[in-house]
Amino acid sequence: MEEDLVVISRSIVIPRTPKKSSSFKKIHLLPWDLSRLRFGYLQRGLLFPKPYPQIDIVLSRLQTSLSLALDRYYPLAGRLVKVENNDDTVSFYINPDGSGVEFVHASARNIEVSDIFRLSCSSVPSAFSSFFPATGIKNCNGVSRSLLMVQVTEIKDGIFIGFGYNSTVADGYSIWKFFNAWSEICSNGLGGSESSSPRRLQLKGWFFDEIDYPIRIPDPEAKAAARTSTTLQEKMFHVTKENALKLEAKANDGEAGEKVSSFQAVLGHLWCSMAKYSGMSREEETHCRLPINMRRRLNPPLEEECFGNVSQTGIARVTVGELVDHGVGWAAAKINDMERSQTYENAKAFAEKWVEDVKIPVSVGSKDLVVTNSHRFDVYGNDFGWGKPIAARAGPPYVNGRVVVFQGVEEGSLDFQACLQPQVVEKLSEDVDFKEFVSIVL
Repeated sequence: MEEDLVVISRSIVIPRTPKKSSSFKKIHLLPWDLSRLRFGYLQRGLLFPKPYPQIDIVLSRLQTSLSLALDRYYPLAGRLVKVENNDDTVSFYINPDGSGVEFVHASARNIEVSDIFRLSCSSVPSAFSSFFPATGIKNCNGVSRSLLMVQVTEIKDGIFIGFGYNSTVADGYSIWKFFNAWSEICSNGLGGSESSSPRRLQLKGWFFDEIDYPIRIPDPEAKAAARTSTTLQEKMFHVTKENALKLEAKANDGEAGEKVSSFQAVLGHLWCSMAKYSGMSREEETHCRLPINMRRRLNPPLEEECFGNVSQTGIARVTVGELVDHGVGWAAAKINDMERSQTYENAKAFAEKWVEDVKIPVSVGSKDLVVTNSHRFDVYGNDFGWGKPIAARAGPPYVNGRVVVFQGVEEGSLDFQACLQPQVVEKLSEDVDFKEFVSIVL
């Protein structure tokens, strides 16, 4: 199937109004950013019905509106800069110089919308990886590759817009705000409100006064990453609004203390179920990793619209035995406790400790539930002018335990794109308690 996809063209899209070099201001990287340098670009994509105009018209509109959107979200058109210091360390910053965004036009005219649903629920890596432009690219490669990459792929009865982004320049909140703006400009005939907005983009700045910048670190490219090959399978899990509310009621029944949300209850259900079939012993520790938007948690707080990577990974830690014995309500309460603990003081302590003992992992642990993206991001409101998306999907990198969260098509519902070992998928598909609340999309 992968040979059915053909790259037709590659180009660079630059902001419509290039800024003068004197107006460039370095964006220094925080410990949150630097610790991700060896991670791969995060990749997301939206599947659309076939546009009415010819593809040449669609591509022209997409590129022109992207150029307009980059005027405002200009850091995405920049590059990482790596500075070699005289003490065998390196430093990084983002230079928002308008170098541009890599734009790929591809065609897979033998593939239909139904094939996309099938390919995104199969063993990985699969042919579906070729629908994303940044596979295999690490964040530290942003010195020579664009910080945002876009691929538009024609299929027989639709179009897939995939993108990959460097998570040192933006978190999920910022990248979807950019995507919302891009689609709005394109839909409004290239004269949308975003393109004429006089308000300057607020960047996150530097908010750890006790830490000097630029931070000096060992070269993340000096040591090659060890390659591991584990057979993995992706599945889409769907939770209706009704079932999410049922899980919330179940999780809060008899639990003392702070009430948990429906989303925390659903995560608790997934965590318990996945841990039960993980093959780990009762004594082993398992983690639930969740991105926490820190904008309003900092002191002083940042504006909600502040652009950049302002997410800290919160980690709930328990043993497998504790999860199995205590169940969904207890697991959800642990996730809630972890979220509540993500304060400015907590973030500052992490940053100061990280600078003293720099660790730049290649990936997160394979025994974790790794939650990325958020159900709060508006993915189905992205109408470029020919209709709203049919589906949202994530691409590589594939990590055991990774769960990418999307809002569902139906209001209040949730979709989870889970990457798991085949034996775990098989056990979950047979688990009546799991399927009472979660539908496995085949």
